[in-house]
Amino acid sequence: MALPPQDERTLPAVVLRDVERRPLEQALAEMQALVEHHGHVIVVCSPAAPTAVQRRLHTLRSLMESDRIALFRPDLPPLGLAVLARQLRQLASCDISPGVLASAGRLLVHYIHAGALLGSVARLDRVPVGLKSHAKSWMPGSQFGVLAHPEPHLVRITPEAGLPGPEFGTWMLLAKGQLPSDWVTATLAPSWKVQGLRETQLPAESPDWWGTGKLVEFCSYLPDLSVLYQLVTSVRRSQCHWCGIDVIGDRCVFCSATPPVHDSPPRKQLENRTAVG
Repeated sequence: MALPPQDERTLPAVVLRDVERRPLEQALAEMQALVEHHGHVIVVCSPAAPTAVQRRLHTLRSLMESDRIALFRPDLPPLGLAVLARQLRQLASCDISPGVLASAGRLLVHYIHAGALLGSVARLDRVPVGLKSHAKSWMPGSQFGVLAHPEPHLVRITPEAGLPGPEFGTWMLLAKGQLPSDWVTATLAPSWKVQGLRETQLPAESPDWWGTGKLVEFCSYLPDLSVLYQLVTSVRRSQCHWCGIDVIGDRCVFCSATPPVHDSPPRKQLENRTAVG
């Protein structure tokens, strides 16, 4: 899901619709046009996407033999994934190189808290659920607060129930499914000291991801472009030894190269050098 712009500088998103169902020639032509127009393309895809989608994306990249396509698959629920993609769209308007921008996703994911209020956890398989919670989920009226990222956490909703939240100022985005959102807005948001609350439509993938349509999905995030920019530009940059692009982190997101490992001299050589010295 492509969220609406956060501010007037947020660049639009390109949604690769039915990429695995359309003829390969059509999908390939679309990707080639994107690379030719923009120079580099960052594809944000959920690890929960069907295998056919992931296979098609890798096929397109291989056929083009291009190091200008980055495939980024952060382990986030649907709403959190949409928020992260929008943050990258915000940063794309700044003077940040493609390699640093693509690498920024791995950094910004640590500042996202994503979860949901669920009417049942009986079919939830992406967050650890104990047998006791499973049993309680069959009780009429049971609700559960679930944090999927950054650390899994699950509580049964009671007047004093809460979830561990961010230790920095954030905004919260709310997507309503077939469940009232009172606990999220009246209890969770104040306990997380969110600085603002906005609503959006529920991503189409959310019911499958959470195992139920009776849910309210939420995500806290950093909305300010200046803060995002400062976070990304404060990290040390390095140059990929293979393709030469600037990146942050230890792995190039475009060519997938990692820094070369220089083997230490054998011990016998070290001893000989010591003896000669």
